[in-house]
Amino acid sequence: MTLLSRNPYTGAVIGAFDAHTPAQVDAKLAEAETCFQEWRRLSFQERGDLFNRAAAILENQAPRWAELMTLEMGKPYSQALAEAKKCAWVCRFYAEQAAVFLADEPAETDAQKSWIRYQPLGAVLAVMPWNFPFWQVFRFAAPALMAGNVGLLKHASNVPQCALALETIFREAGFPQGAFQTLLISGAEASALMADPRIQAAALTGSEAAGASLARAAGAEIKKVVLELGGSDPFIVLASADLERALETALPARTQNNGQSCIAAKRFIAVESLADQFFERLSQAFANLKMGDPRLEDTEIGPLATEAIRDELHQQVQITLDSGAKLLTGGAPLPGAGYFYPPTLITDIPPTAPTYRQEFFGPVALGFRVPDLNSAIALANDVPFGLGACAWTQDPHEQEVCINELQAGAVFINSMVKSDPRLPFGGVKRSGIGRELGRLGILEFVNAKTVWVA
Repeated sequence: MTLLSRNPYTGAVIGAFDAHTPAQVDAKLAEAETCFQEWRRLSFQERGDLFNRAAAILENQAPRWAELMTLEMGKPYSQALAEAKKCAWVCRFYAEQAAVFLADEPAETDAQKSWIRYQPLGAVLAVMPWNFPFWQVFRFAAPALMAGNVGLLKHASNVPQCALALETIFREAGFPQGAFQTLLISGAEASALMADPRIQAAALTGSEAAGASLARAAGAEIKKVVLELGGSDPFIVLASADLERALETALPARTQNNGQSCIAAKRFIAVESLADQFFERLSQAFANLKMGDPRLEDTEIGPLATEAIRDELHQQVQITLDSGAKLLTGGAPLPGAGYFYPPTLITDIPPTAPTYRQEFFGPVALGFRVPDLNSAIALANDVPFGLGACAWTQDPHEQEVCINELQAGAVFINSMVKSDPRLPFGGVKRSGIGRELGRLGILEFVNAKTVWVA
Protein backbone atom coordinates (compact mmCIF):
# COMPACT_ATOMS: atom_id res chain seq x y z
CA MET A 1 0.00 0.00 0.00
CA THR A 2 1.21 3.49 -0.88
CA LEU A 3 0.07 6.56 1.04
CA LEU A 4 -0.28 9.65 -1.16
CA SER A 5 0.17 13.17 0.11
CA ARG A 6 -1.91 15.50 -2.06
CA ASN A 7 -2.10 19.30 -2.00
CA PRO A 8 -5.81 20.19 -1.64
CA TYR A 9 -5.21 23.63 -3.17
CA THR A 10 -4.00 22.20 -6.49
CA GLY A 11 -4.98 18.54 -6.33
CA ALA A 12 -1.39 17.58 -7.16
CA VAL A 13 0.40 14.66 -5.51
CA ILE A 14 3.28 16.05 -3.45
CA GLY A 15 4.58 12.86 -1.89
CA ALA A 16 4.22 9.09 -1.84
CA PHE A 17 5.11 6.85 1.08
CA ASP A 18 5.26 3.08 1.35
CA ALA A 19 3.20 1.64 4.17
CA HIS A 20 5.03 -0.23 6.87
CA THR A 21 5.24 -3.96 6.38
CA PRO A 22 4.00 -6.38 9.05
CA ALA A 23 7.64 -7.04 9.97
CA GLN A 24 8.31 -3.31 10.40
CA VAL A 25 5.19 -2.90 12.54
CA ASP A 26 6.23 -5.85 14.69
CA ALA A 27 9.67 -4.29 15.21
CA LYS A 28 8.08 -1.01 16.29
CA LEU A 29 5.83 -2.81 18.76
CA ALA A 30 8.87 -4.55 20.19
CA GLU A 31 10.64 -1.19 20.53
CA ALA A 32 7.61 0.28 22.29
CA GLU A 33 7.47 -2.61 24.75
CA THR A 34 11.19 -2.34 25.54
CA CYS A 35 11.05 1.43 25.88
CA PHE A 36 8.06 1.28 28.24
CA GLN A 37 10.06 -0.57 30.88
CA GLU A 38 12.52 2.33 31.01
CA TRP A 39 10.11 5.18 30.32
CA ARG A 40 7.66 4.27 33.07
CA ARG A 41 10.43 4.53 35.66
CA LEU A 42 11.54 8.04 34.74
CA SER A 43 10.46 10.78 37.10
CA PHE A 44 7.80 13.29 36.15
CA GLN A 45 10.55 15.89 36.06
CA GLU A 46 12.57 13.88 33.54
CA ARG A 47 9.58 13.26 31.30
CA GLY A 48 8.51 16.89 31.70
CA ASP A 49 11.91 18.16 30.63
CA LEU A 50 11.52 16.28 27.34
CA PHE A 51 8.05 17.67 26.75
CA ASN A 52 9.33 21.17 27.42
CA ARG A 53 11.94 20.55 24.74
CA ALA A 54 9.22 19.38 22.36
CA ALA A 55 7.27 22.56 23.16
CA ALA A 56 10.30 24.67 22.27
CA ILE A 57 10.70 22.84 18.95
CA LEU A 58 7.02 23.38 18.16
CA GLU A 59 7.26 27.10 18.91
CA ASN A 60 10.68 27.83 17.43
CA GLN A 61 9.88 25.96 14.21
CA ALA A 62 6.18 26.85 14.07
CA PRO A 63 6.39 28.22 10.47
CA ARG A 64 7.88 24.91 9.32
CA TRP A 65 5.09 22.85 10.87
CA ALA A 66 2.40 25.31 9.78
CA GLU A 67 3.57 25.19 6.19
CA LEU A 68 3.43 21.39 6.25
CA MET A 69 -0.10 21.32 7.69
CA THR A 70 -1.31 23.88 5.16
CA LEU A 71 0.34 22.10 2.26
CA GLU A 72 -0.99 18.67 3.15
CA MET A 73 -4.55 19.33 4.36
CA GLY A 74 -5.35 22.88 3.32
CA LYS A 75 -5.94 24.77 6.57
CA PRO A 76 -5.20 28.51 6.42
CA TYR A 77 -1.58 29.19 7.33
CA SER A 78 -2.43 31.54 10.21
CA GLN A 79 -4.57 28.83 11.81
CA ALA A 80 -1.82 26.25 11.29
CA LEU A 81 0.61 28.52 13.12
CA ALA A 82 -1.84 28.77 16.00
CA GLU A 83 -2.18 24.98 16.02
CA ALA A 84 1.56 24.45 16.40
CA LYS A 85 1.64 26.89 19.31
CA LYS A 86 -1.35 25.26 20.99
CA CYS A 87 0.53 21.95 20.83
CA ALA A 88 3.39 23.60 22.71
CA TRP A 89 0.89 24.77 25.33
CA VAL A 90 -0.46 21.27 25.99
CA CYS A 91 3.11 19.90 26.25
CA ARG A 92 4.03 22.49 28.86
CA PHE A 93 0.73 22.11 30.71
CA TYR A 94 1.18 18.39 31.35
CA ALA A 95 4.91 18.75 31.98
CA GLU A 96 3.92 21.02 34.85
CA GLN A 97 0.73 19.35 36.07
CA ALA A 98 1.21 15.59 35.61
CA ALA A 99 2.88 15.09 39.00
CA VAL A 100 0.02 16.94 40.68
CA PHE A 101 -2.71 15.09 38.78
CA LEU A 102 -1.16 11.66 39.44
CA ALA A 103 0.03 12.14 43.02
CA ASP A 104 -0.89 9.39 45.50
CA GLU A 105 -4.36 9.96 46.97
CA PRO A 106 -4.68 9.01 50.64
CA ALA A 107 -7.92 7.33 51.72
CA GLU A 108 -9.25 7.02 55.24
CA THR A 109 -9.99 3.34 55.96
CA ASP A 110 -9.43 0.91 58.83
CA ALA A 111 -5.99 0.08 57.39
CA GLN A 112 -2.86 1.50 58.92
CA LYS A 113 -2.38 3.28 55.59
CA SER A 114 -4.34 3.14 52.34
CA TRP A 115 -4.12 5.16 49.18
CA ILE A 116 -4.58 5.20 45.40
CA ARG A 117 -1.49 5.09 43.21
CA TYR A 118 -1.74 5.90 39.51
CA GLN A 119 0.49 3.86 37.21
CA PRO A 120 0.79 3.66 33.40
CA LEU A 121 -0.68 0.85 31.31
CA GLY A 122 1.93 0.41 28.57
CA ALA A 123 1.74 1.01 24.82
CA VAL A 124 -1.32 3.00 23.71
CA LEU A 125 -2.41 3.08 20.07
CA ALA A 126 -3.61 6.48 18.86
CA VAL A 127 -5.74 6.59 15.70
CA MET A 128 -5.90 10.24 14.71
CA PRO A 129 -7.63 12.36 12.03
CA TRP A 130 -6.35 14.76 9.41
CA ASN A 131 -8.28 17.92 10.33
CA PHE A 132 -5.99 19.04 13.18
CA PRO A 133 -3.02 16.87 12.24
CA PHE A 134 -0.73 18.14 15.02
CA TRP A 135 -3.12 19.19 17.79
CA GLN A 136 -5.13 15.97 17.94
CA VAL A 137 -1.92 13.98 18.33
CA PHE A 138 -0.35 16.13 21.04
CA ARG A 139 -3.70 16.30 22.83
CA PHE A 140 -3.35 12.54 23.22
CA ALA A 141 0.41 12.23 23.57
CA ALA A 142 1.14 14.83 26.25
CA PRO A 143 -1.05 13.30 28.99
CA ALA A 144 -0.55 9.68 27.92
CA LEU A 145 3.25 9.85 27.83
CA MET A 146 3.58 12.09 30.88
CA ALA A 147 1.66 9.36 32.75
CA GLY A 148 4.40 6.91 31.73
CA ASN A 149 2.80 5.21 28.74
CA VAL A 150 4.37 5.00 25.30
CA GLY A 151 2.52 5.92 22.10
CA LEU A 152 2.01 4.43 18.67
CA LEU A 153 0.39 6.72 16.10
CA LYS A 154 -1.77 5.57 13.20
CA HIS A 155 -2.50 8.87 11.48
CA ALA A 156 -4.99 9.58 8.71
CA SER A 157 -3.80 8.25 5.37
CA ASN A 158 -3.92 11.65 3.63
CA VAL A 159 -1.40 13.30 6.02
CA PRO A 160 1.62 10.96 6.00
CA GLN A 161 4.09 13.87 6.00
CA CYS A 162 2.54 15.29 9.17
CA ALA A 163 2.58 11.82 10.72
CA LEU A 164 6.30 11.42 10.08
CA ALA A 165 7.05 15.00 11.16
CA LEU A 166 5.43 14.33 14.54
CA GLU A 167 7.77 11.40 15.13
CA THR A 168 10.65 13.67 14.15
CA ILE A 169 9.68 16.24 16.79
CA PHE A 170 9.75 13.63 19.55
CA ARG A 171 13.09 12.34 18.33
CA GLU A 172 14.62 15.83 18.11
CA ALA A 173 13.36 16.58 21.62
CA GLY A 174 15.38 13.63 22.93
CA PHE A 175 12.63 11.10 23.72
CA PRO A 176 14.03 7.56 23.87
CA GLN A 177 13.59 5.29 20.87
CA GLY A 178 10.19 3.66 21.09
CA ALA A 179 8.50 6.30 23.27
CA PHE A 180 6.52 7.68 20.32
CA GLN A 181 6.39 6.07 16.89
CA THR A 182 4.38 6.52 13.71
CA LEU A 183 2.85 3.50 11.99
CA LEU A 184 2.02 3.91 8.30
CA ILE A 185 -0.79 1.36 8.17
CA SER A 186 -4.46 1.14 7.19
CA GLY A 187 -7.42 1.56 9.51
CA ALA A 188 -8.19 -2.16 9.28
CA GLU A 189 -4.63 -2.99 10.29
CA ALA A 190 -4.90 -0.61 13.24
CA SER A 191 -8.03 -2.36 14.52
CA ALA A 192 -6.32 -5.73 14.11
CA LEU A 193 -3.44 -4.50 16.30
CA MET A 194 -5.78 -4.52 19.30
CA ALA A 195 -5.30 -8.30 19.42
CA ASP A 196 -1.56 -7.83 20.02
CA PRO A 197 -0.77 -8.21 23.73
CA ARG A 198 1.80 -5.43 23.51
CA ILE A 199 -1.01 -2.89 22.92
CA GLN A 200 -2.79 -2.10 26.18
CA ALA A 201 -5.32 0.54 25.12
CA ALA A 202 -6.33 2.86 22.29
CA ALA A 203 -7.55 6.38 21.63
CA LEU A 204 -9.35 7.45 18.48
CA THR A 205 -10.53 10.78 17.17
CA GLY A 206 -12.50 10.42 13.98
CA SER A 207 -15.71 9.23 12.43
CA GLU A 208 -18.43 7.24 14.14
CA ALA A 209 -17.74 4.26 11.87
CA ALA A 210 -14.01 4.28 12.61
CA GLY A 211 -14.66 4.56 16.33
CA ALA A 212 -17.12 1.69 16.32
CA SER A 213 -14.65 -0.51 14.42
CA LEU A 214 -11.81 0.14 16.83
CA ALA A 215 -14.08 -0.22 19.86
CA ARG A 216 -15.29 -3.63 18.63
CA ALA A 217 -11.72 -4.83 18.23
CA ALA A 218 -10.73 -3.48 21.65
CA GLY A 219 -13.82 -4.92 23.29
CA ALA A 220 -13.01 -8.38 22.00
CA GLU A 221 -9.68 -8.11 23.84
CA ILE A 222 -11.09 -6.37 26.97
CA LYS A 223 -8.97 -3.27 26.36
CA LYS A 224 -9.69 0.34 27.20
CA VAL A 225 -10.62 2.86 24.50
CA VAL A 226 -11.24 6.60 24.50
CA LEU A 227 -13.25 7.84 21.53
CA GLU A 228 -13.85 11.40 20.34
CA LEU A 229 -16.22 11.14 17.39
CA GLY A 230 -18.57 13.32 15.38
CA GLY A 231 -20.57 16.32 16.42
CA SER A 232 -23.36 18.55 15.17
CA ASP A 233 -23.04 21.29 17.76
CA PRO A 234 -25.89 23.75 18.28
CA PHE A 235 -25.30 27.52 18.42
CA ILE A 236 -28.36 28.85 20.23
CA VAL A 237 -29.25 32.54 20.03
CA LEU A 238 -31.94 33.66 22.48
CA ALA A 239 -33.82 36.95 22.76
CA SER A 240 -31.51 38.51 25.36
CA ALA A 241 -28.33 37.66 23.43
CA ASP A 242 -25.70 40.25 22.62
CA LEU A 243 -26.38 39.90 18.91
CA GLU A 244 -23.22 41.65 17.76
CA ARG A 245 -20.99 39.33 19.78
CA ALA A 246 -22.99 36.30 18.70
CA LEU A 247 -22.61 37.18 15.02
CA GLU A 248 -18.93 38.00 15.45
CA THR A 249 -18.37 34.59 17.03
CA ALA A 250 -20.63 32.64 14.67
CA LEU A 251 -18.26 33.21 11.78
CA PRO A 252 -15.16 31.44 13.17
CA ALA A 253 -17.36 28.99 15.07
CA ARG A 254 -18.58 27.59 11.75
CA THR A 255 -15.69 28.29 9.35
CA GLN A 256 -12.51 27.75 11.39
CA ASN A 257 -10.30 25.10 9.79
CA ASN A 258 -12.40 25.46 6.62
CA GLY A 259 -15.39 24.22 8.61
CA GLN A 260 -13.76 20.85 9.23
CA SER A 261 -14.00 20.53 12.99
CA CYS A 262 -15.95 18.15 15.19
CA ILE A 263 -16.75 20.95 17.65
CA ALA A 264 -17.65 23.55 15.04
CA ALA A 265 -21.06 25.16 15.43
CA LYS A 266 -23.08 23.44 12.73
CA ARG A 267 -26.73 24.10 13.64
CA PHE A 268 -27.66 27.73 14.31
CA ILE A 269 -30.86 27.90 16.33
CA ALA A 270 -32.36 31.37 16.72
CA VAL A 271 -35.58 32.53 18.36
CA GLU A 272 -38.13 34.02 15.97
CA SER A 273 -37.75 37.59 17.24
CA LEU A 274 -34.25 37.91 15.82
CA ALA A 275 -33.89 34.95 13.44
CA ASP A 276 -34.35 36.91 10.21
CA GLN A 277 -31.78 39.52 11.18
CA PHE A 278 -29.32 36.93 12.47
CA PHE A 279 -29.45 34.72 9.36
CA GLU A 280 -29.38 37.63 6.93
CA ARG A 281 -26.28 39.10 8.54
CA LEU A 282 -24.59 35.72 8.93
CA SER A 283 -25.24 35.01 5.26
CA GLN A 284 -23.61 38.30 4.27
CA ALA A 285 -20.62 37.60 6.51
CA PHE A 286 -20.18 34.19 4.91
CA ALA A 287 -20.28 35.70 1.44
CA ASN A 288 -17.59 38.24 2.36
CA LEU A 289 -15.03 35.68 3.55
CA LYS A 290 -11.90 35.54 1.41
CA MET A 291 -11.28 32.15 -0.19
CA GLY A 292 -8.03 31.20 -1.85
CA ASP A 293 -4.50 29.96 -1.41
CA PRO A 294 -4.30 28.80 2.23
CA ARG A 295 -0.61 29.74 2.37
CA LEU A 296 -1.48 33.44 2.17
CA GLU A 297 -1.86 35.26 5.48
CA ASP A 298 -5.14 36.93 4.54
CA THR A 299 -6.92 33.79 3.32
CA GLU A 300 -9.87 32.97 5.58
CA ILE A 301 -11.19 29.85 3.82
CA GLY A 302 -8.99 27.31 2.11
CA PRO A 303 -9.88 24.11 0.26
CA LEU A 304 -11.40 21.07 1.89
CA ALA A 305 -8.92 18.30 2.62
CA THR A 306 -9.89 15.90 -0.17
CA GLU A 307 -12.02 15.75 -3.27
CA ALA A 308 -14.17 13.03 -1.71
CA ILE A 309 -14.92 15.20 1.33
CA ARG A 310 -15.97 18.09 -0.90
CA ASP A 311 -18.17 15.86 -3.05
CA GLU A 312 -19.85 14.25 -0.05
CA LEU A 313 -20.56 17.66 1.48
CA HIS A 314 -22.12 18.92 -1.75
CA GLN A 315 -24.28 15.82 -1.98
CA GLN A 316 -25.61 16.54 1.52
CA VAL A 317 -26.36 20.14 0.50
CA GLN A 318 -28.19 18.99 -2.62
CA ILE A 319 -30.29 16.47 -0.71
CA THR A 320 -31.19 19.14 1.86
CA LEU A 321 -32.25 21.65 -0.78
CA ASP A 322 -34.17 19.03 -2.73
CA SER A 323 -36.08 18.32 0.49
CA GLY A 324 -37.42 21.88 0.55
CA ALA A 325 -34.79 23.86 2.47
CA LYS A 326 -33.87 27.44 1.55
CA LEU A 327 -30.40 28.43 0.34
CA LEU A 328 -29.19 31.85 1.50
CA THR A 329 -25.60 31.75 0.23
CA GLY A 330 -23.08 29.34 -1.29
CA GLY A 331 -24.30 25.89 -2.18
CA ALA A 332 -22.02 24.70 -5.01
CA PRO A 333 -18.34 23.72 -5.38
CA LEU A 334 -16.09 26.33 -6.95
CA PRO A 335 -14.84 25.54 -10.46
CA GLY A 336 -11.17 25.02 -11.20
CA ALA A 337 -8.36 23.35 -9.32
CA GLY A 338 -8.55 22.71 -5.62
CA TYR A 339 -11.24 21.25 -3.41
CA PHE A 340 -13.05 24.49 -2.61
CA TYR A 341 -16.55 24.72 -1.20
CA PRO A 342 -17.89 28.19 -0.34
CA PRO A 343 -19.32 29.06 3.08
CA THR A 344 -22.96 28.03 2.78
CA LEU A 345 -26.05 28.86 4.84
CA ILE A 346 -29.25 26.83 4.54
CA THR A 347 -32.43 27.56 6.49
CA ASP A 348 -35.95 26.17 6.83
CA ILE A 349 -34.78 22.56 6.75
CA PRO A 350 -37.78 20.23 7.06
CA PRO A 351 -37.51 17.47 9.70
CA THR A 352 -38.25 14.98 6.94
CA ALA A 353 -35.00 15.79 5.10
CA PRO A 354 -32.68 12.73 5.12
CA THR A 355 -29.85 15.05 6.19
CA TYR A 356 -31.77 16.67 9.07
CA ARG A 357 -29.77 14.90 11.80
CA GLN A 358 -26.50 14.42 9.90
CA GLU A 359 -23.16 16.09 10.54
CA PHE A 360 -21.98 18.44 7.77
CA PHE A 361 -18.16 18.36 7.83
CA GLY A 362 -17.31 21.54 5.98
CA PRO A 363 -18.30 25.23 5.86
CA VAL A 364 -22.07 24.61 5.72
CA ALA A 365 -24.31 26.12 8.40
CA LEU A 366 -27.87 24.97 9.01
CA GLY A 367 -30.29 27.59 10.29
CA PHE A 368 -33.38 26.90 12.41
CA ARG A 369 -36.09 29.15 13.87
CA VAL A 370 -37.72 28.34 17.22
CA PRO A 371 -40.34 30.13 19.36
CA ASP A 372 -38.63 29.86 22.75
CA LEU A 373 -35.91 28.41 24.98
CA ASN A 374 -37.54 25.02 25.52
CA SER A 375 -38.00 24.54 21.77
CA ALA A 376 -34.38 25.51 21.19
CA ILE A 377 -33.13 22.91 23.66
CA ALA A 378 -35.42 20.22 22.27
CA LEU A 379 -34.11 20.89 18.74
CA ALA A 380 -30.50 21.07 19.93
CA ASN A 381 -30.83 17.64 21.57
CA ASP A 382 -32.64 16.07 18.61
CA VAL A 383 -29.53 14.54 17.03
CA PRO A 384 -27.49 11.42 17.83
CA PHE A 385 -24.49 13.57 18.75
CA GLY A 386 -23.54 15.35 21.97
CA LEU A 387 -20.07 16.85 21.70
CA GLY A 388 -20.37 20.56 22.40
CA ALA A 389 -23.00 23.29 22.52
CA CYS A 390 -23.06 27.03 22.99
CA ALA A 391 -25.88 29.36 23.97
CA TRP A 392 -26.12 33.12 23.75
CA THR A 393 -28.21 34.75 26.46
CA GLN A 394 -27.78 37.39 29.16
CA ASP A 395 -30.52 35.84 31.30
CA PRO A 396 -29.06 33.89 34.28
CA HIS A 397 -32.09 31.56 34.38
CA GLU A 398 -31.76 30.74 30.69
CA GLN A 399 -28.05 30.16 31.14
CA GLU A 400 -28.70 27.67 33.94
CA VAL A 401 -31.36 25.85 31.93
CA CYS A 402 -28.99 25.52 28.98
CA ILE A 403 -26.17 24.24 31.20
CA ASN A 404 -28.43 21.62 32.78
CA GLU A 405 -30.51 20.52 29.80
CA LEU A 406 -28.23 20.54 26.75
CA GLN A 407 -26.99 17.00 26.08
CA ALA A 408 -23.31 17.66 25.41
CA GLY A 409 -19.87 17.07 26.83
CA ALA A 410 -19.30 20.83 26.97
CA VAL A 411 -21.63 23.82 27.20
CA PHE A 412 -20.25 27.30 26.52
CA ILE A 413 -22.31 30.35 27.43
CA ASN A 414 -21.72 33.45 25.29
CA SER A 415 -18.57 31.92 23.82
CA MET A 416 -17.46 29.58 21.07
CA VAL A 417 -16.88 25.93 21.93
CA LYS A 418 -13.17 25.14 22.04
CA SER A 419 -10.76 22.69 23.63
CA ASP A 420 -8.48 23.82 26.44
CA PRO A 421 -5.75 21.73 28.12
CA ARG A 422 -7.08 22.80 31.53
CA LEU A 423 -10.55 21.30 31.01
CA PRO A 424 -11.77 17.82 30.07
CA PHE A 425 -12.89 17.36 26.47
CA GLY A 426 -15.24 14.72 25.06
CA GLY A 427 -18.83 13.92 24.26
CA VAL A 428 -21.94 11.94 25.08
CA LYS A 429 -24.31 9.84 22.97
CA ARG A 430 -22.65 8.94 19.66
CA SER A 431 -19.98 11.62 20.02
CA GLY A 432 -17.75 9.28 21.98
CA ILE A 433 -16.72 7.87 25.32
CA GLY A 434 -14.09 9.00 27.78
CA ARG A 435 -12.34 12.33 28.11
CA GLU A 436 -9.17 13.99 26.90
CA LEU A 437 -7.37 16.95 28.49
CA GLY A 438 -7.58 18.28 32.03
CA ARG A 439 -7.03 15.91 34.95
CA LEU A 440 -9.64 13.49 33.64
CA GLY A 441 -7.67 13.16 30.41
CA ILE A 442 -4.50 11.93 32.07
CA LEU A 443 -6.50 9.49 34.23
CA GLU A 444 -7.87 7.63 31.19
CA PHE A 445 -4.76 5.54 30.54
CA VAL A 446 -3.57 4.69 34.04
CA ASN A 447 -4.19 1.90 36.52
CA ALA A 448 -5.81 3.43 39.60
CA LYS A 449 -4.20 0.96 41.99
CA THR A 450 -5.62 0.55 45.48
CA VAL A 451 -2.89 0.14 48.12
CA TRP A 452 -3.71 -1.20 51.61
CA VAL A 453 -1.10 -1.51 54.33
CA ALA A 454 -2.30 -3.26 57.49
